[in-house]
Amino acid sequence: MSLTVRPATPADAPAVCALLNAVDLAEIGRHETDLHSVEADLAHADVDLARDTWLVSDGTVLVGYGVIYSDSGQGDIGVDHYVLPGRSDAAVLLLELIEARAAEKASGSGAGRAVLHLHLNAAPTVDTALLTARGWSTVRRHQIMTRPLSASADLPPAPPAGPALTLRDCRDEADRRLAHALVEETFADHFDHHARTYEQWLDDVDGARLDWSLVWIASLDGEGDVAVMLSRDDREAMGWIRNLGVRRPARGRGIAGHLLRHAFAVYAARGRDTIGLGVDTANESRALALYEAHGMALHYAIDTWEVTRPAAAAAATRTP
Repeated sequence: MSLTVRPATPADAPAVCALLNAVDLAEIGRHETDLHSVEADLAHADVDLARDTWLVSDGTVLVGYGVIYSDSGQGDIGVDHYVLPGRSDAAVLLLELIEARAAEKASGSGAGRAVLHLHLNAAPTVDTALLTARGWSTVRRHQIMTRPLSASADLPPAPPAGPALTLRDCRDEADRRLAHALVEETFADHFDHHARTYEQWLDDVDGARLDWSLVWIASLDGEGDVAVMLSRDDREAMGWIRNLGVRRPARGRGIAGHLLRHAFAVYAARGRDTIGLGVDTANESRALALYEAHGMALHYAIDTWEVTRPAAAAAATRTP
């Protein structure tokens, strides 16, 4: 039976979630995609569902899903690409549609080229030879790291409050804006970071759903706000640390470790048995070593694949 393609709608979120969990099962041996995460992606302000998403089906079976995001409005395009194992036909079709739409989107923003970044498990369901044949190459590796939080996991004690370093959460709007500013500053030099306005950042973090009592700002006496940690407790598989950033003048003074231990204690008290995060293995602040020193270990690795395509005029990019 020939493949069919159509754009996704919000009502497709459960089917997309099921597909992504089938990919999870093949790649890491367990389901780790939550429905609300898919719903947030399909509602993202940067995504035009009719033009930036694709569902590929073989008869009544959903075999592939793709979506692109405009990260900066300057031709930098984020890509999600998922296919069931053994479905190279769907993988190639999605790549063709994604690349064509990205080139068109770059043209619309006035950029001369589209630079696409696709994050794939280091042992993905897609045959990576299909990517290399189209000019894609790996440019970065991230690790998803986890740590057990059970009573037998040798948790460090929760750090005591002290006169020098204090933490506060971000339930107040003013502190949410400060958290955004700290994320922008501390991640400015990180690979593939694109500056976001406060409103864009709220879309990225699904701010309407986020528990802001689990987002913390660290302050030092005499120096003010020096660090931020954004965590979330809405994943079924584990608690999650999305961002941990320390301002450059305050690095190397144990602040990141203090925030980590605080998060471990908070999530253990909430009944979580695991906490996780993602880290760029080439991070200039040596974050990987910090996480390893705090008992976090590799769960699985993710490679960032990149390709550049010249900008193109608007064209039909929906059907094969």
